[in-house]
Amino acid sequence: MLKGKNALITGGTRGIGASIAKLFCQNGANVMLIYRSDSQQAIKTAEELKTFGTDVEISMGDVTDADFAKKVCEKTREIFGSIDILVNDAGITRDKLLLKMEPSDFSKVIDVNLTGSFNFMKYAGTIMLKQKHGRIINMSSISGVRGNPAQINYSASKAGIIGMTASAAKELGRRGITVNAIAPGFIRTEMTDVLTEDQKKKAVSNISLGRIGEPEDVAGAALFLASDLGAYVTGQVIGVDGGLII
Repeated sequence: MLKGKNALITGGTRGIGASIAKLFCQNGANVMLIYRSDSQQAIKTAEELKTFGTDVEISMGDVTDADFAKKVCEKTREIFGSIDILVNDAGITRDKLLLKMEPSDFSKVIDVNLTGSFNFMKYAGTIMLKQKHGRIINMSSISGVRGNPAQINYSASKAGIIGMTASAAKELGRRGITVNAIAPGFIRTEMTDVLTEDQKKKAVSNISLGRIGEPEDVAGAALFLASDLGAYVTGQVIGVDGGLII
């Protein structure tokens, strides 16, 4: 489905990002994986992905740094020849109730989740405009759709991604570029592994499909949006939440 395509994935060495990278490689894509820290994990992920026979590159940096975003987008184009797909998956949480949240907790989450996505949309989008084709996939959350207690910063960043996605879709569509967002629900990742079993059971009780989602569930939606199957889908928010938001 993605043979010969080249993808840049932020936050691509672990969790949902790594699952997306794996599925992309299994379907023929070359990938550039962006990570902030833990080079050992990044190298391990890259080596595993290379077994699928496509080119895998890694680059360490801060997505909030616009200069880094510009340089790594240019580097990706130089290595692969193009950027056909951008997946903005890098994100953090600093959960606290509103009255206990420090301004730094708010601004840091906004900087990484929202500004980081903007930086890569801008510079990868510039390359895609010249190519007259591209797929941009931004990772939002159901927290950005309906809010969540103790996540005002996270919810604001993910709601901002939805607005940014819609605006970019209107700007870039006539140049053959689709821009969509995925809004995962309760997905099994390092972020949810810290929850107690009681918290997990309570969450599952609200999910129509009766189970916690897996990173692979989100990866499947990303593959659809990145492939020709999603060529006429843009400006959308695809919920991957097992019915949690119903």
